[in-house]
Amino acid sequence: MGVDKSGQRVQRMFGEIAGNYDRMNHLLSMQTDRYWRWRTARRTKPVGDAPILDVCTGTGDLAFALLRASGGKAPVVATDFCQPMLDIGRQKKIARGIDGQLEFMQADAQNLPFPDNHFQIVTVGFGLRNVADTDQGLREMTRVCQVGGRVAVLEFTMPRTPGIRQLYGWYFRTILPRLGQWLAGNTESAYEYLPESVGEFPSYEALAQRMREAGLARVDFYPLTLGVATLYLGVK
Repeated sequence: MGVDKSGQRVQRMFGEIAGNYDRMNHLLSMQTDRYWRWRTARRTKPVGDAPILDVCTGTGDLAFALLRASGGKAPVVATDFCQPMLDIGRQKKIARGIDGQLEFMQADAQNLPFPDNHFQIVTVGFGLRNVADTDQGLREMTRVCQVGGRVAVLEFTMPRTPGIRQLYGWYFRTILPRLGQWLAGNTESAYEYLPESVGEFPSYEALAQRMREAGLARVDFYPLTLGVATLYLGVK
C-alpha cells in the first residue's frame, strides 16, 4: 500500500507543522535548503517583468528567492492549498517590507486558477511529491507556463554514490523522522511521511520523463549536495 497523499491528510499534516516548518527545514538540512532554493532561482533566470509562479510554496522561501533573483522586477505569485502555511508566508512578507510584487493565494496545484501561457517561470520546491496526482500537477504547471518559459522542480532524492547512499539512507529513514517528530510533535507524523514519500516518488530520469510527457522539452536534472536534492528543469 502506498503513502497516503490524500488532500485532506496532507493539508492537515502541513497545517499542524506550519509554525515550526521553517525552523525544522533549516535545522534538519543544516541550512542547505537555503542554498538549494537560491540555486533554483538562479538557474531559472528570471528576465523582465513577466510574472512567475511558485506552487506548493509552503511559507514562501522559494518565492522570496525568485523575487530576489528577478531584482524585484517580476511579480511572483505563491500558491499552496494549506492556509496556515500561507498565513506565515504573508507574515514574512510584511516583516521583510515587500509590497505587491509578491502575492500569496490558496490554490490546488492540480487545478491552477490561471490562464494558459501566463507565467515566464513555474516552480515547485519540495512539494510535487505531496500532490496526489503527480502527472496532473506537472500538466497544470506546464499549461500555465509561457511557450519558451521554464518549469523547475526541486525535490529530495537519494544519493546515487555507493557508501554515501547507504549512510544518508540510514539517517533519512531512521534519525531524521525521530528527530523531526520529537521537535515538531504533530499527530500526523510529518517526518515519518517525508522519507516514505521520497522513497516512492520518481527521481532522476524517471521524473524527467514524466516532465517530458507533461509537454516539456529539453528536460535535464542537476543533483545538488551529493544528490540529497535534485533540480529538474524543462522548457515549454
